[in-house]
Amino acid sequence: MKSEQIKEITEKATDQLVAALDQGRSETLTAYLKAIGRFHRYSLHNVMLIALQKPNASHVAGFRTWNQLGRFVKKGEKGIMILAPALRRKEEENEEPIETTPAVAGFRSAYVFDITQTDGKELPAIGTVQCDPRDCTVRLQAFAKKQGISFEYSDQIARARGVSYGGRVVLLPGQPHARIERFPKEPHWNPVSTL
Repeated sequence: MKSEQIKEITEKATDQLVAALDQGRSETLTAYLKAIGRFHRYSLHNVMLIALQKPNASHVAGFRTWNQLGRFVKKGEKGIMILAPALRRKEEENEEPIETTPAVAGFRSAYVFDITQTDGKELPAIGTVQCDPRDCTVRLQAFAKKQGISFEYSDQIARARGVSYGGRVVLLPGQPHARIERFPKEPHWNPVSTL
């Protein structure tokens, strides 16, 4: 795909958003903001491209990435075009041995597929609590201690409920115990696409 075509597609997505906002239809902006939240590892242009081509997309990845996860793209499915950096090796001029670092030479079109366009092995459910939260806290504290991470409580972090830095985990005291929530059998997974 030529750069003019790519520019035209991204401008079309932006123009559609502006037109919808001018007409007072904030649901279009809401849809784009939801897409940004789902695909936070993608650039704004790629999020707009995904939302324009497949508004209900939830989890996208490249063909090979789906295969590595034990899933395959269904026959006849059309990929979602995004922009991927075209890298070239740039030689550093130093007195030391020549080292090459990748530099962005431009962009090329690449295709990703939504999970609804795939079949295969179930994805792991991430973010579900599998035990009583009180027991989990004790287990997490023990695990942190084994890793050499200190675990403490402090009012000094107020407004934040917890922070982690430099081998320390600090929690705001008096937090209510976590609730155990039962999630539906939908995968809670946010892959990083490898193109």
